[in-house]
Amino acid sequence: MNLLIVEDEIQLSGEIRRFLEKEGFVCDEAHTGRIASEKIFSNDYDLVLLDLGLPDYDGIDLLIESVQNNGRASVIILSARSSTEDKTKGLDLGADDYLSKPFSMLELKSRILAVTRRKHGLKENIFRIQGFVIDLDKRKLFFGENEIVLTKKEYDILSFLILNKNKVTTRLQISEHIWGDIFEENYNSNYIDVHIKNLRKKMSDYAETEFLETVRGIGFKLNAP
Repeated sequence: MNLLIVEDEIQLSGEIRRFLEKEGFVCDEAHTGRIASEKIFSNDYDLVLLDLGLPDYDGIDLLIESVQNNGRASVIILSARSSTEDKTKGLDLGADDYLSKPFSMLELKSRILAVTRRKHGLKENIFRIQGFVIDLDKRKLFFGENEIVLTKKEYDILSFLILNKNKVTTRLQISEHIWGDIFEENYNSNYIDVHIKNLRKKMSDYAETEFLETVRGIGFKLNAP
């Protein structure tokens, strides 16, 4: 998952980034509203962590920009403003959740996972398909009692396809989600296909993987009931 952390407290921003990167997220930072506005306009994020109290920008205006220019991204507001009015206004304008400062990193992770589940129509962090069980919280894949050991990139691609189940995802979308900022001209290289091939090989040792479909000339699709 590719996140943007919009936070003017550099130390806190760094702490959030280090924690989330250890949890497998790809993180980008913006310490001013101007930089955040540019990044939101030019990059395709999965989620934005947005501090409302920016020194050079109204956080609510930035929320509106995110909804308009990066509508695919979920938004969790992080703010010392804890009044009901601030929370209601942020949620009414399109934010998916509101977390008051100070907060624990574990609670932040739980909120991110909950927002992601809701956005993609999942009721829990466990996803099952044809005997395979994917734990989206622990980042593990099982078949029965057997754990199938994946590389970080293989797991990231599988989880992204799960979150976008029954939809075609392009190689460019997968690249931006897994690697963050990339050069657009490189998106059609075969590194994603290699990871998909290795993923299929590991899973096919246990069961058929026809639900992992290659859409010729476009990308990939995970077909789920």
